[in-house]
Amino acid sequence: MSKESKIKDFDPNSAASAGGNIFGLPFTTEEAAIVLIPVPWDVTVSYSDGTSKGPQAIFDASVQVDLFDPMVSASWKIGVAMEEISKNVLSWNTRLRKKASAYIRNLEKGVSEHTPSMRKIGDEINKGCEDLKKTVKETAKKHLEKGKIVGLVGGDHSTPLGFIEALAERNPDFGILHIDAHCDLRKAYEGFEYSHASIMYNALKNPQIKKMVQVGIRDWCEEENKYITSSNGRIKTFFDYRMKNELHEGKSWKTICDEIISHLPPLVYLSFDIDGLDPKLCPDTGTPVPGGLEFEQAVFLITQLVKSGKKIIGFDLNEVAPGKNQWNGNVGARMLFKMCNLTAVSNGLATFNP
Repeated sequence: MSKESKIKDFDPNSAASAGGNIFGLPFTTEEAAIVLIPVPWDVTVSYSDGTSKGPQAIFDASVQVDLFDPMVSASWKIGVAMEEISKNVLSWNTRLRKKASAYIRNLEKGVSEHTPSMRKIGDEINKGCEDLKKTVKETAKKHLEKGKIVGLVGGDHSTPLGFIEALAERNPDFGILHIDAHCDLRKAYEGFEYSHASIMYNALKNPQIKKMVQVGIRDWCEEENKYITSSNGRIKTFFDYRMKNELHEGKSWKTICDEIISHLPPLVYLSFDIDGLDPKLCPDTGTPVPGGLEFEQAVFLITQLVKSGKKIIGFDLNEVAPGKNQWNGNVGARMLFKMCNLTAVSNGLATFNP
């Protein structure tokens, strides 16, 4: 059955049927305009694991999302599909996570990461993370070469590095809008070169990234602060406490969003760590921090980005952990729905509702 036939026969008002793809949609990755790559990975997390279960939690919760988007016309017709979650990557993650957990416990006991036994484990984990990066990059390239818009669903925040590298090979000049509680600018963390705390440091090794604009940051170290101040403007960080002070003093959120967007070039990669939101919306994320954005504040920022005429060339959503109920997956699924729809508008595949 063709995509057109599926659109004709699909009832967006009915309950999601068994066997559908994400959001209960009927599309395959071949038919979809937006393809989502799930990466069930949390090898290097340093506080609380579980984000490797994020893609499945989001997929499971997505069937509860009503397909009417008041902002985007007939958004379900765009065609969104998620690849199957890789059992090989899950198994790979489980094996390396056990070793990383033991390694981190040793660090906490005072064992030096430079001892031969610790170096051996660290090297194995770094190699595994590098191999994952290559796998993600090849998967992303496969879909990009077919003209798909690609989004990545993690997993911890280390997962999109290969995807970002694939985009860098196709786009000589773009920026990153980074929504997060953390800067993720550590050169390495706990000896892990591909740590979730190093994703933006590693991404900035790509010279094609001309600007990184960070929003919601409220937990960072001195090393990262120095890196920002010495970046010659390549990194612009909107710290959460400063934004909240401005809001308390009467500045509007729209004015702040306009300033954020003004620092970005025409092409933008959107990287969204769910802990950029207030932790009441994501209490089981790996490293929750008080403060952060409300759900609608984040949606408004992305909406204003699209209305400004800038083009979203790809996106990721990371650090969703299921917890004891579906709340975290529910919030993640609804944010992912908005990100897909707004990305489609920015690429001319959908229009805003009047």
